[in-house]
Amino acid sequence: MTQPVTLGGRPMMPPPGAPVEELLVARFRSHARRLFWCALVLIGVAGAVGFLFGNLTPPFEDWMLLGGGVVALVLLVIVPFLVWLSRTCTITTRRVIVQDGIGSRRRREFSHTRGYSIAVRRGPLQRLWGAGTITLSNGVDAPLRLVNVPSVNLVHEVLADQVEVNQILAHRDAQSGFAAD
Repeated sequence: MTQPVTLGGRPMMPPPGAPVEELLVARFRSHARRLFWCALVLIGVAGAVGFLFGNLTPPFEDWMLLGGGVVALVLLVIVPFLVWLSRTCTITTRRVIVQDGIGSRRRREFSHTRGYSIAVRRGPLQRLWGAGTITLSNGVDAPLRLVNVPSVNLVHEVLADQVEVNQILAHRDAQSGFAAD
């Protein structure tokens, strides 16, 4: 068997024992709605500094206003944005990779071949925005929580399909005598 085979509408599968390259399926961050308050603070600080600049009473000076505005922007806008930007989830054809951290990176991986259960939880606001929380549990390691996943139903389908295809490939390779990577 040298030609790739399919399983009823599924992606093409390599022949038994052939090396399978790891392909990127999806890469995403948590839903950007959590940056709503950062945007409001940015607008409020810009408006307040613009209005009060040059109109302060004598004990206060303009440099104090600008310093307070910069501190508020750094703590309430830039830091939360960088935290949001530093958390990524990557789904490949072999595994799920979650990375986070600004100064030092922390990385967790779940292999599709080992299999895991997928639980989806959606609160009222998450339903409104099409987001949700996915919990992956393989029974051995600590559960992996993907919080505020955008398009949660699509991501759930992709994860379920990847687990199924990888387990079929691993079982097929084990039955045919080939060692899995």
